[in-house]
Amino acid sequence: MTHRYPAAICPLQDLGALHFSGPEAHHFLQGQVSNDLTRLAPGSILRAGLHNSQGRVLALLWLAALSGTDVLALLPRELAPAMAAHLRRYLLRAKVTLSDASAQYRVFGIQAGDAAHTWPEARLYEGSRRILIQTASEPAPAGEPMSREQWRALDIAAGIAQVYAPTSGQFVAQMLNLDCIDAISFSKGCYTGQEVIARAHYRGRVKRRMQRFETGSSQPLTPGEVGQFEDARAFRVVDCVVRADGWREFLGVAPLPGAAHEAEDARTGGAAHALAARALPLPYELPE
Repeated sequence: MTHRYPAAICPLQDLGALHFSGPEAHHFLQGQVSNDLTRLAPGSILRAGLHNSQGRVLALLWLAALSGTDVLALLPRELAPAMAAHLRRYLLRAKVTLSDASAQYRVFGIQAGDAAHTWPEARLYEGSRRILIQTASEPAPAGEPMSREQWRALDIAAGIAQVYAPTSGQFVAQMLNLDCIDAISFSKGCYTGQEVIARAHYRGRVKRRMQRFETGSSQPLTPGEVGQFEDARAFRVVDCVVRADGWREFLGVAPLPGAAHEAEDARTGGAAHALAARALPLPYELPE
């Protein structure tokens, strides 16, 4: 089919997949992730966090409904084995089969074009972007090539976090703004980490939040790196890209401007050289 507006295609080769099957797959996930599985609809991606009992984000899952009651959870491939092992501890007698299906699926990001008509099976992701999930035997979609760095830059501009091995277990859900990107349900009931996340929501302002910055510095800004801004606020890097102009654009968790600096901030950022960086806007408002 000829595209009226060519779509850009990005192979998301770093993403793996966990496959949940069985009559209780939705019920099992409802008790494990931060979003409400009753909202999982065909043709879309439901964002959710997988947390430990302290409310720290172990992984971010992009959930996709498959045929029947099956669910596919997309996450960084490097985390798939550990998250599968973590979740199996909670299976008990649930009628659920959990497998690491990273080798069985390929994931593509699609930007703009007439993706909804050319690939009706592509799932709405964010804005004009969609996610196409294929089995490994299917031919790759044709389109204008988009690099993984370009796709990551769009995620950073959209304020969408990702968690990797160095940052797994480092952040409470609200630190990654999961409440701002519709990745938390505060009405669904209990799940692992829910008590801590709900207390942060109802009882007080979260003083450290993910924010977006740019810098011309060559200081390493890989996920998990810690540093300190010139205003003495400490930060921990969530994700980063190097732009065509040589500047780095990154998401980092730091105290909100004007918030009191916490002891943890001084400990993680005090040893680093001060980073000259400028705050950039996010497409959503952070809670007061």
